[in-house]
Amino acid sequence: MMKGVISLFLVFFITLTLVTALDYTKMESAMSTKYGAEGLERLKAWSVLMNNLKTENADAATKVDRINEFFNRQVTWGSDAKVWGDKDYWATPIETMGKAAGDCEDFSIAKYYSLLNSGVAIKQLRLVYVKAKTNSGVQAHMVLAYYPTPDAEPLILDNLVTSIRPASRRKDLSPVFSFNGEGVFSGTSSESKGGTEKLSRWQDLMKRTKNEGF
Repeated sequence: MMKGVISLFLVFFITLTLVTALDYTKMESAMSTKYGAEGLERLKAWSVLMNNLKTENADAATKVDRINEFFNRQVTWGSDAKVWGDKDYWATPIETMGKAAGDCEDFSIAKYYSLLNSGVAIKQLRLVYVKAKTNSGVQAHMVLAYYPTPDAEPLILDNLVTSIRPASRRKDLSPVFSFNGEGVFSGTSSESKGGTEKLSRWQDLMKRTKNEGF
């Protein structure tokens, strides 16, 4: 068993060192400590994807498509109460991959950090709080918006509707506000309303994610 785990670690070292801005030691340590061999297998699958995108010199559209598909396939939706025993918990990408489960924030955050670390510019990405119309009524929801160019209509990455669609085709979503690592925005407006200091959960999430190697 130990020999197999060591071999798995060596595979991580080879693949993750080819992906910029990632700390292999921290990622492997966080995953193995919390989630063991099963978590490490999922981290391996993610690292292979990230490495392939880099070695293939994939364009941004390809990165968006494949990272969206990866998390929609690998992660099962679950409420914070069920997955974390908490009313409202924002999981790091390591935690989401480790559990292979999460809610809308967790899907969106994992995709956001993966795209950032694949080389997509932060200005092209926004986490968007929306009101989503569902069969059971209107509910709070989070999606990830990708802007191909600064003035382009954003494309929406979602776990409810797994295909990537332009915002204009998501009539079921009404944006409230959006944010990334640089600032907070009104709806999907390009004009920043300031920094993210008042988003305490986001500040905490960024610190925890950094500690885990992102």
